[in-house]
Amino acid sequence: MTLVVATGTFDLLHPGHVLYLEHSRSLGDELVVIVARDVNVRHKPKPILPEEQRLRMVESLKVVDRAVLGEEKDIFRTVEQLNPDIITLGYDQHFDEASLQAELFRRGLRPRIVRIEEHEPCLLCSSSRIVTKILERFRGRRI
Repeated sequence: MTLVVATGTFDLLHPGHVLYLEHSRSLGDELVVIVARDVNVRHKPKPILPEEQRLRMVESLKVVDRAVLGEEKDIFRTVEQLNPDIITLGYDQHFDEASLQAELFRRGLRPRIVRIEEHEPCLLCSSSRIVTKILERFRGRRI
């Protein structure tokens, strides 16, 4: 059985997330998604939705077999526990594949790292673009 792990923040779910997870799932027999903890999101603005809510949304997707919250102090700990065959990265995720592979190797893990390059070309297939659109629509209005 091939275990695939996908990771991400998954704030404001959109079709780009679904495409990433569908491609990830197609690579194996089981897809486990690690949802980033709020405290570990440092490469972009903090999520709008709290981690428990983001986890619940990802869990509800039929393409996902299981979703878990990542570790707060050591983001690699969850990967160690899962020991996946494949780890997928989205086209815009900030991880450097060589550095990631080296750290996993140091921890005795040998998963294949696959970058999912395909992405949705739609205007609102990005959490930040969704936020921008909402702000444009409601600028100057009372909500």
